[in-house]
Amino acid sequence: MVFAIMEAYELLLPLAVILLFSKLMGLGTHKCGMPAVIGMLVAGILIGLLKFIPWAPLQEAFFGDEVRFVLQVLSKIGVVLIMFSAGLGTDLKKLRQTGVASLVITAMGVAVPMFFGWLAASVFFGFENVLSNLFYGAILTATSVSVTVAVLKEMGKLDSKVGASIIAAAVIDDVIGIIILSVLTGFSSGGEGGWDWFSPNAGLVVIKIVVFFVAAIAVGVGLRKLFDLMERRAPHNRRVPIISLATCFLYAYVAEKVFGVADITGAYIAGILLGGTLSETPYVESKVDTMGYLIFSPIFFANIGISNIEYFSRIDLQFLAFGAVFVVAALAGKLIGCGTGAKICKFSWNDSFRVGLGMMVRAEVVLICTDKGVQNGLVEPGIYPFIILIILISSILTPILLKWSYRREEKKKPIPAPEHWGEDFDAR
Repeated sequence: MVFAIMEAYELLLPLAVILLFSKLMGLGTHKCGMPAVIGMLVAGILIGLLKFIPWAPLQEAFFGDEVRFVLQVLSKIGVVLIMFSAGLGTDLKKLRQTGVASLVITAMGVAVPMFFGWLAASVFFGFENVLSNLFYGAILTATSVSVTVAVLKEMGKLDSKVGASIIAAAVIDDVIGIIILSVLTGFSSGGEGGWDWFSPNAGLVVIKIVVFFVAAIAVGVGLRKLFDLMERRAPHNRRVPIISLATCFLYAYVAEKVFGVADITGAYIAGILLGGTLSETPYVESKVDTMGYLIFSPIFFANIGISNIEYFSRIDLQFLAFGAVFVVAALAGKLIGCGTGAKICKFSWNDSFRVGLGMMVRAEVVLICTDKGVQNGLVEPGIYPFIILIILISSILTPILLKWSYRREEKKKPIPAPEHWGEDFDAR
């Protein structure tokens, strides 16, 4: 239907520009020690600036209704693939390494930033906008420890108590964050910020969410057995990633269409159910990542900048003040929450600080949560610049402060005395 109006080849120019700019900017930010998604976002913003050039052919090529529709569709596929890949990479077995500590760290690391985000939104926008304010808080529950893992690995601390706790807590953090997002997006279909939490519709939303998770897990158990059978008969066969991808899309569709749960939740749950212990998981994950990051994921991140560039210039002083407070709440929430959780579990002050730092980093998941909030009318598009700022600051501060923390500790260690103190060490 779309291509009856627009020739198919006309889409190739914006796709070429998006992919080229995204790759170049992604490489640049990666070399600076920051996540590649920052570069992709900046690429989208730069392309979005073309909107202010009053030349009709340029406007039609990049901002025509048909082009924007197709980019939105490709973006949707991209975000689903990202969450599916995240689910495939979620190893629930790692939780056993730290036991109760990871649970406590995660609980505090979710509750404190969510409270800070809710409080900031409530103070600036009014306490009556409960659902919207809670979603601002839910955005801050997301974490991404890829930067932290790289730093700890470089310093030989990845297998330490701090490293194991951060990785395990990040796994639980993602699961809880997705559940919270599912609940809030489910409620958003029933009303605006003044939603009645005790109405019959609210109860129906909760029931549908619970039924979804029960049904998803039940079906997933059967699917795992099917995949085990396929793996034994034809290991590393293309049918495994193809059927895995079909399962991802089916879960995402059913989640949103039938149960009113976010499609990204369905994709993430599908990834968890098909990942973990399956021997073919790395093979499937590599295929999904190749396809996703080759075309769909760069389009998703760049499209955020392209689609919302006009909102960036509409930020008033009140929202600017809120954004500044929101950034502080994001950084302080994880640092205080996770750090306090670690201290409760009798970590040292230094290790507690490191756990808080390690969990402070944000990346693609916080953008996905924000995008879902904007789509559901719960979050203002003007929040995107501040989300980008959160990713930038946390990605820069965490490596610097983690390395400083460990180096300071090394300098404080006493220098051991020579075994034969008093001997003539210049003797040959």
